[in-house]
Amino acid sequence: MTQTTIRPIGERKRANWIRLRTMILLRWVAIAGQFAAVTVTPQLFGIQLELGLCYFVIGISVIGNLVAGFVFPENKRLSERQNMALVSFDLVQLSVLLFLTGGLNNPFTLLLLGPVTISATALSLRSTLTLCAMAIVSVSVLAFFHLPLRTMEGAILQIPQLFVFGQWIALVIAVVFTSAYSRRVTSEIHLMSDALAATQMALAREQKLTDLGGVVAAAAHELGTPLATIKLASAELVDELRNQPELREDAELIVQQADRCRDILRDMGRAGKDDLHMRQAPLITVVESAAEPHMGRGKDVMINFNSADTPKGPQPAILRMPEIIHGLRNLVQNAVDFAQSTVWIETRWTDDIIIVRILDDGNGFPPQLLGRLGDPFMGRRTRRKKDKTRPEYEGMGLGLFIAKTLLERSGATLSFANGADEAGYRSQDIGAVVEVRWPRNKIDARTGENAVARGSNTRFAEV
Repeated sequence: MTQTTIRPIGERKRANWIRLRTMILLRWVAIAGQFAAVTVTPQLFGIQLELGLCYFVIGISVIGNLVAGFVFPENKRLSERQNMALVSFDLVQLSVLLFLTGGLNNPFTLLLLGPVTISATALSLRSTLTLCAMAIVSVSVLAFFHLPLRTMEGAILQIPQLFVFGQWIALVIAVVFTSAYSRRVTSEIHLMSDALAATQMALAREQKLTDLGGVVAAAAHELGTPLATIKLASAELVDELRNQPELREDAELIVQQADRCRDILRDMGRAGKDDLHMRQAPLITVVESAAEPHMGRGKDVMINFNSADTPKGPQPAILRMPEIIHGLRNLVQNAVDFAQSTVWIETRWTDDIIIVRILDDGNGFPPQLLGRLGDPFMGRRTRRKKDKTRPEYEGMGLGLFIAKTLLERSGATLSFANGADEAGYRSQDIGAVVEVRWPRNKIDARTGENAVARGSNTRFAEV
């Protein structure tokens, strides 16, 4: 089975998702607020403002919005550079407006965090760092250079220099913290979204394989009747063509091929359209199905089946769920990738639990990552550096995330450890240890709430 490599969507591609119309609407809101503040403040508070210059700066944004709205279609998607240009313009425009209205003495300097936050949530790291640097430079310049706020009587309104310095420090910290916080949270959301999408793709693929098995069984059942008719008709032709050897040979060939088709169809499935064997299987069958694609990759895969309390007890039959098969398959793949020569798969069961352990003789999990195993795209920062001891693995952590998510959907709990830390394995050459544990009533196909009904035994008609 081929393995599909799924990578997280890049930051620049995400930036291309933003519509120009969205940015235009946000800018209209900002323009309305700026115009209201500049117009109302002199009348309400008796403060002198350079209204001509203020309206000129606001007018530039109005013209830019109108041009963008008429030139580009409404469904225009902005590129990374275009988004960066728009946000940079908004930051500069707001800085100029604050320069005309008192600098850091103006309480609206807090609005400088807006463009930085947008950049942190939508643009790449380079663009975000650039916007943060521009915001810090703007705040620093406004602290020293600005037109003062004056009352109608000519008195200058300004806060003490100590508070101006505090305002500067607060804004710089807010720029750094807000951008870092927003970017971190947004990045986690994007990565989880990508990983969950990959999980759904993996589950859908496994479900298609399971459905295909049911279709094959149904086809085998439906083809039985016409095949029997062909067998009967060809047998009669053999008897009727005794005096025509050449034609009789052809009829005998048809009989032989019909017998061959019968044998093939019996191997494909006998139970009918709703094949119960496709819904349940012995534990050994499910584990072997999961491990089979990785048994021919140059590593020994040893499967050991035993019971925890009654070594001679019957082997449980479990639900043949796509989640279980694909989840175990990913764990086996991970073990084979990292093993030096051997992978062990152990199963244990009691009346209450079913356990599958997957072990390898590799170097084990990095101790610093044990607590993060199962998180998606763990190695995204170092994926370009290939690990010489693990040449077949890209280190993104997506496979373990998919396995953990799918198996937990089936009711399992997973634990990751190294052989050196596990009692019973310390004296052996064991690297990584992954344990999958189910409450037996969650996946047992013979007892409990998930028991699969068994069809009655029926005799097959002899052909």
